[in-house]
Amino acid sequence: MTETSASIEALRFPIDPFAAPEDLTKDDWQAAIEEIEAAPAGVREVVAGLSDEQLDSPYRPEGWTARQVVHHLADSHINSYIRFKLGLTEEHPTIRTYHEERWAELEDSRAPVQISLTLLEAIHSRWALLLRSFADEDWARTVHHPDMGSMRLDVLLAFYAWHGRHHIAHIKSLRRRNGW
Repeated sequence: MTETSASIEALRFPIDPFAAPEDLTKDDWQAAIEEIEAAPAGVREVVAGLSDEQLDSPYRPEGWTARQVVHHLADSHINSYIRFKLGLTEEHPTIRTYHEERWAELEDSRAPVQISLTLLEAIHSRWALLLRSFADEDWARTVHHPDMGSMRLDVLLAFYAWHGRHHIAHIKSLRRRNGW
């Protein structure tokens, strides 16, 4: 890997890439739910005070802008909430994928970030309520992801806790590099 590709990779993954855990405990589930519940405040905090010009700055070369990252989090986590409901109410459902890169180019991804911050707060509040209602055996339920295969709901939980941290870190890194 060249130095340039290594630095691009570091910008792409400011925290380590997601690694699916083997065994998760009740404490792990609780910690991940708390992360999901806290993520909207973390997103709100990391974009606080940014101008439109700053929000429209990409976090890495050929990457999304900070604004697109915020809207992507709302898009992704709305989908995730539905995926958990499907996994809880159906037997090994196939969950729908979507072209997130195309969604990030749609006109609503240029909207004020406040819209998606409000969506994130609402969906994460409801999502956390749902997750806290799980019986221990519910975490072993599975969904089929067309690209990743069978996934237990507890692994999906760990992924989305990571996903919020991952994208918050993108914007933190952008702010740090630019002295914002």
